[in-house]
Amino acid sequence: MKYIVAEFKIACSPELLQVACDLVADAAGEAGFESFEETPDGLKGYVQEQLFDREMLDRNLAELLLDAATVSYTLHPTEDKDWNEQWEQEGFSPIDIGGRVLIYDARQPAPAIPAQAVGVSIRARQAFGTGTHQTTRLMIASLLNSPLQGKRVLDCGCGTGVLGLVAAKLGAREVVAYDIDEWSVENAKHNAQENHVENLTVLHGDAQVLSHVSGLFELVMANINRNILLHDMPAFAEMLTADGTLIISGFYEEDAPLLLAEAEKSGFREQGRQTEDRWCCLRLAK
Repeated sequence: MKYIVAEFKIACSPELLQVACDLVADAAGEAGFESFEETPDGLKGYVQEQLFDREMLDRNLAELLLDAATVSYTLHPTEDKDWNEQWEQEGFSPIDIGGRVLIYDARQPAPAIPAQAVGVSIRARQAFGTGTHQTTRLMIASLLNSPLQGKRVLDCGCGTGVLGLVAAKLGAREVVAYDIDEWSVENAKHNAQENHVENLTVLHGDAQVLSHVSGLFELVMANINRNILLHDMPAFAEMLTADGTLIISGFYEEDAPLLLAEAEKSGFREQGRQTEDRWCCLRLAK
């Protein structure tokens, strides 16, 4: 997985900097950027090379309503290596979600799992999804409100496979997952083995890989980039049963109206939503 790093430099007054950073992050998010870190004079943004839309980035930055600020950026390719290496070595502390799911680092001693909860061990390697991010927690919280027993579930953009593993451990009959990143595919397969989950199939590719998948799903979940969600909404609808449920996250709450408008074109209606720190998770009924 090859990433590009953009260093955004924002020239403005100190009191305007945070607002400007938020606007730049929103503009870059539409162009494919998936994570950011603040710098003394702006932001660093990370985007997968194949998802980067530079024309959109330039257009969005040009349309920013920031008369009192100027924004410039430089691009740098990252090394083709595991740039999460330091984080992976440090690991993460156990994450309790609703008292019913406990996610923990597979490289650390397994914690005590409460009787009413399921434990999921994750060994993250160049893949998104341990439960440390707000959107992963929101997705799992929504899964906890879903009747999964005996259901067939699709996990789009699976990362570490954590969502599919949770669904399997909560009673799903079968889980099919896919990811465009080879590292994620292998990581998800490894995590399934570590968790002794045998009903999780992981495929390599984007939504087009679904043309090789037979049958429909009662639940489809996708925690991915906003633009991919918009593009793949019809594919999600095609894979769902007539009374199926779609759960999506990976975007800010202010983007929800745009996603809902696109979802309605595919026959979805909002059933509920959850938010955390501006991140949003939508539950949609077909």
